[in-house]
Amino acid sequence: MPDSRTDTAFLAAVTAAADERARDVLAGVDGLLSSSPHHRAVMSAAKTLVACAVHRDSALYASGEAARTTDRLVGFLAGMQGANGLFDGENLASPPDTAFTINDLCDTYALLQGDAVPDALRPLAGALEAIASAAAGPLRLGGVHTPNHRWELSAALARLNTHWPDERLVARVDEWLSEGIDIAPDGMYSERSANYSLHVSNPSLTAIGTALDRPELLDAVCRNLEAVAATTLPDGTVETVHSRRQDQLGTIPLAPFLMQFRRYAIARGRGDFAAVVEHVLEAPIAYPADALAEILLEPALAGVLPEAEKPEPASTVFHSSGLAVVRDGEFAVTVFGGTDYAGHGWIRSGLSSNPTFLRVFAGGAVLDSVRLSREFFGMGPFRADDFEYEGDSFILTERIAASYYQPLPEAYRRADGEYPLTDDGRFSASMDFPHRPTDVVALETEARVHVGEGEVRLGIEANPGRVRQVLELAFRESGELEGVKPLASGGFEPPGGEFAYRVGEHRITVSIDDRGPNLAGPGYHPGEDYTHLSGTDAVQGLRVYVPLPRSGRCTLLIRTH
Repeated sequence: MPDSRTDTAFLAAVTAAADERARDVLAGVDGLLSSSPHHRAVMSAAKTLVACAVHRDSALYASGEAARTTDRLVGFLAGMQGANGLFDGENLASPPDTAFTINDLCDTYALLQGDAVPDALRPLAGALEAIASAAAGPLRLGGVHTPNHRWELSAALARLNTHWPDERLVARVDEWLSEGIDIAPDGMYSERSANYSLHVSNPSLTAIGTALDRPELLDAVCRNLEAVAATTLPDGTVETVHSRRQDQLGTIPLAPFLMQFRRYAIARGRGDFAAVVEHVLEAPIAYPADALAEILLEPALAGVLPEAEKPEPASTVFHSSGLAVVRDGEFAVTVFGGTDYAGHGWIRSGLSSNPTFLRVFAGGAVLDSVRLSREFFGMGPFRADDFEYEGDSFILTERIAASYYQPLPEAYRRADGEYPLTDDGRFSASMDFPHRPTDVVALETEARVHVGEGEVRLGIEANPGRVRQVLELAFRESGELEGVKPLASGGFEPPGGEFAYRVGEHRITVSIDDRGPNLAGPGYHPGEDYTHLSGTDAVQGLRVYVPLPRSGRCTLLIRTH
């Protein structure tokens, strides 16, 4: 396969890593199949073995053990398929979940085509075709749950059509695509999730665009990769604070995006993407067997990269998400003011609700989260409902309100006391809230963030100031705090006007202005959305609490060293 245009060192690294993964599959197959595995895990294991067994440079090329184990895996997978052609998992008879497995199956089937495939592997193609044939109709007629499912399902239909042409499959793909790709001009998909960009939307749109010659889909993927690159942080993760999915409270590494950036760096001569690839390759290759399968199916992906373009300092604002990421080498700042909480009034899967509004990176020293907690009718922490910016300054504002309810007007009173169960935005009760006069109590909060050279100035102003409020600064546990004392309730507080956090030679110092008498006790309150179920969205780490004074005004100067 290699020729003068092949990056032989990269191909060798991928092959070696894929071989290691394949050996793990061989060693663990008994445990996998005896553990009530997910159908996706079974198909992924089979794909891993086939990718190595058909690659002449692999240590497992033409391996009899790999062939026998793959036959066993595919037979097990066939037994997992329902009579309706779909697979069960966490979701019953799921077309989108089945599509994930069929996408891997189709790539594996493609690897088994051609004259160079070892004889021991050839019978597997027929077994895979039988599974695919049974799934094709249900996938064509099936429905989805989430935006990204449309593209995963369509990718499976496009791949099925490649191997077993059926114009009805393409017509169904076109039906889904006619809804429009859910991507904003700034490159964010509607779910704003790095996880789903990585695992679903980008690979699926790439597959559809390639198989059905829809170049506009490839343009969309490029736009998203630009957003991913712009939101990559010094610790090698992609920002997720703005996500509407499960990753909004976690981290997603950049490393698994390797083949996506490599594909478009080569195909479109993108030196900025080549720089991302070079950075990613400083770490171990993620999902190497999948990378090898891609290269075997599209050898151009092992080509030589264009010359990398050195990243420049940048401040990028994503209007669709209320997100800004400022980066300059090892210094980076995230400002977030785009949660869905103000518009919807509840915590729900598929909504952005993370109350972290500021993050600061100074090399290995990371201020992971800044939140403003308060005690105001159990309505939870500050979540901005408006995000504005001017240059390097960002303004986040929020107005929340609660009501005291007056007696019902006479026309709505009932002698039996049975009133409709209604919701007032905070809680539900049999009170017929919509018909009651109200006395409204409001809290208005503004957070101003100015990003300077290696520093951030954060100003908080809350009106009225007599509400109990406290800033929570959560640092990663890998470092040490200086100038703080522990609290009996957990966390730390600064007895003076300055404290610091250090990781090796990297340091973040925090200076506090406008200190004075305050009402707030330390600690974080997640709000009744969580506490009524004994839950929380509290962050981990070394947490420092800075109470706001009675004035409701406080300024922090955060310096990085």
